[in-house]
Amino acid sequence: MASSTLLKSDAIMEQMKLHMSTDAGKQLVKKIGLVYQINIAPKKIGFNEKSFVVDLKKGEVKEGTYEDGKPDATFSFTDDDFVKVATGKMNPQIAFMRGAMKIKGSISAAQKFTPDIFPKPSKM
Repeated sequence: MASSTLLKSDAIMEQMKLHMSTDAGKQLVKKIGLVYQINIAPKKIGFNEKSFVVDLKKGEVKEGTYEDGKPDATFSFTDDDFVKVATGKMNPQIAFMRGAMKIKGSISAAQKFTPDIFPKPSKM
């Protein structure tokens, strides 16, 4: 795990942590109620990935892999592609079709992974 590597995605995940404590974040927990693990690679998926858990059951975001069983869905991105999806510049379905995002786990859970779960760029 390349935790010394600073990713653009780190800032988005920090915003997500704050977002979870807001009313909008609490609504996401009620609406989605799933756990996502997001693996972000600096350049190439599968290499030097940094993992984050976006727990929309408990309403928390933390660095590292999910330890309470298996996440509902796991996504792998490069740093640049994650930023595009999180900021709404790339549709998750398009990212998947182009190979910019890899998914493991429940496809129905993965379909609930939309840019709406991230704080709006104006807050970032």
